[in-house]
Amino acid sequence: MEDIVVQGTIRLDQFLKLAGLVLSGGEAKTLIQAGMVKVNGRTERRRGFQLKDGDRVLMPDSTCWQVRVKGE
Repeated sequence: MEDIVVQGTIRLDQFLKLAGLVLSGGEAKTLIQAGMVKVNGRTERRRGFQLKDGDRVLMPDSTCWQVRVKGE
């Protein structure tokens, strides 16, 4: 699992782009709406879902990323 440091909360689609897991917002939208991304073990289909410190994002290839909020 790799930590990705963000400042404040971040939307799921923005997180995928920041982490380099997708190349575009369109690609993020497609993955999320297809139910291919999990947050804390649950399928998340809302691209605007707000991630917070400690949330874990699981990709289809089983790669796991953890959100770390700067300063917390």
